[in-house]
Amino acid sequence: MFSLIQLESFVAVAEELHFGAAAARLNMTQPPLSRQIQLLERELGALLFERSSRKVELTAAGRTLLPSARRILDLCTKTELDVRRVSTGDAGSITIGYTAIAGQSGLPGILRLASSHLPGVSLVLREAVSTDQLDGLSRGSMDIGLLRPIVARPGVVSRPLMEDRLVAALPEGHDLATGKGVMLKELDGLPLMMYSTAEARYFHDLVMRLYDSAGAHPNITQFASQVPALLAFVAAGLGITLVPASAMAFSPPGVVFEELVGPAGLADLNHADLHIAWNESNTNPAVARLLDLILAGDAGG
Repeated sequence: MFSLIQLESFVAVAEELHFGAAAARLNMTQPPLSRQIQLLERELGALLFERSSRKVELTAAGRTLLPSARRILDLCTKTELDVRRVSTGDAGSITIGYTAIAGQSGLPGILRLASSHLPGVSLVLREAVSTDQLDGLSRGSMDIGLLRPIVARPGVVSRPLMEDRLVAALPEGHDLATGKGVMLKELDGLPLMMYSTAEARYFHDLVMRLYDSAGAHPNITQFASQVPALLAFVAAGLGITLVPASAMAFSPPGVVFEELVGPAGLADLNHADLHIAWNESNTNPAVARLLDLILAGDAGG
């Protein structure tokens, strides 16, 4: 099999049509250059140049080889550059998981950040509930997750990305939709659209803690794993729910929101913060660069 140095020597001579000029272009002397051409001709079993004391010309075989030789050398150069870019985080791909609401709140800032600072990196986006994101981070099928802090997973670390809180979502025209806030106790017994324990344990447990803190009793009539589905129930007039305040900007028609009021200590309890998570064993340089940018606080704009 011929070598890259043989192809480089051939292309240089083919383009210069002069062994001395080709040798100078390759920063070598003429005898080693002639030797590389001879080795290539022997390997291919064909004469590539017609040589005389006055000129050098390509043979038919040489003319056939030249475009392919150029493509091979160009591909090698491109491959070398691509590998270097990936190794420094300038290229490659990042798979980002996100919840439905994070896709509207936290994700856009990260996409802008990546577009501005890592234009050569492609992003693969996957909407998933927090538990599924943790599974993906653990298995390595996801690089970064935008999720709610639920159970810990070995090797998966997270940091707060955005502060959030729960608010009451009510059907338009509901008696409690006064614009003055809702006491948690006032939700006692109302039909509650509730988070699934299997897929949205974080929000399920938070809602239960909030109800318990006020001595209120949830009357759960529907379950869903994602905020948009719960808001659809509310818009249909089937009951009320508690959702992150960040969801207010992306609500369907027919839903109004009220801040939760009391009891004492509610503000300390009512945290629904969005976290960014990743597997600490991830070796993707592009992931490391994007995380550095996000954790530096640049993703919020």
